[in-house]
Amino acid sequence: MSLSSELTLPTIPPQSGAGFLLKKGQALKISSPQGMQVADFFCFSHEDTLESFSASRSIDFNDTLRMTTGHDLYSNRSRIMARIVEDTCGRHDLLMPPCSLRMFQIVAGNEEYHPSCHENLTKAFAAFGQGPDSVSTTFNIFMNVAVAANGGLTIAPPQSKAGDFIVLKAEIDLIVGLTACSHEESNAGSFKPIKYEFLTLRL
Repeated sequence: MSLSSELTLPTIPPQSGAGFLLKKGQALKISSPQGMQVADFFCFSHEDTLESFSASRSIDFNDTLRMTTGHDLYSNRSRIMARIVEDTCGRHDLLMPPCSLRMFQIVAGNEEYHPSCHENLTKAFAAFGQGPDSVSTTFNIFMNVAVAANGGLTIAPPQSKAGDFIVLKAEIDLIVGLTACSHEESNAGSFKPIKYEFLTLRL
């Protein structure tokens, strides 16, 4: 199987997001041009937006916290939404929710504004009629979360190098939200763009 590009879409600037449709059979290539930048991914079924990505079911049905090539992204109705068909990084996260304004306020101990993936996903999905409460735990592409033997979690620098990418093939028609993450700790202290493009899979 080979991949050929149909259309290169605009880069997602640092601390922002995008929303779009991904048709069944289409593939989405998500890349980190400069490396060490997380991209939060979430999706709904285009047919029925009450069906959405489920991180917990994806962990359960794949029997792993380390999703990579060959693993499937499942919905809250236990249906496959997308499949990972190529992955040059191999280190992503399914445990952490998208960063939010309230999270930053709690962590910082003040009420100052901070851009967040939850806000950017909410903006991206607004055009499709989805509100903020409909966005749950995301597939955090290139995010590096270490799990200790005692269950403790540590956010470590991403392992992605410049040009690393992951390709997701849609198994149903999807509404997709994608961000260039706004959390300093997740991105080794700096913010960089995320690039994405639609691909045609050639068998």
